[in-house]
Amino acid sequence: MEFRTPIKQARGLGASHHGAAHWWIQRLTAIGMVPLMLWLVTGIAANAGGGYLDTISWLGSPLNAVLMVLVFGVLFYHAALGLQVVLEDYVSHKGVRLALVIAVRFLAIALATAAILAVVRIAFFADLRTAFGG
Repeated sequence: MEFRTPIKQARGLGASHHGAAHWWIQRLTAIGMVPLMLWLVTGIAANAGGGYLDTISWLGSPLNAVLMVLVFGVLFYHAALGLQVVLEDYVSHKGVRLALVIAVRFLAIALATAAILAVVRIAFFADLRTAFGG
């Protein structure tokens, strides 16, 4: 006969309060994405008829470059958090799940870095391109 309470049986089976922080960060990044996506869609719509040089000069302005870097940072972080939740929910093998979560994190970091470096390159060299005609 077992005289253990349910909490005694559950203790040690997982990290307590682990999911709350993850949940809050995912919600905060989602809230942060709302104004950033509104800015991005508005900017894309405003430059829809322009050419390459117009787009480069738009993205080359300091405010737009900083906002685009924020878009990429928040977007890839939010995506990595969401994919981690999906993997934790649907991949049952612990080793495979851990490998996939690590792979998603590295992929998100690599893609965010590439995107941010592209924006920084455009921001710093936009004046040179427009001055010399492309």
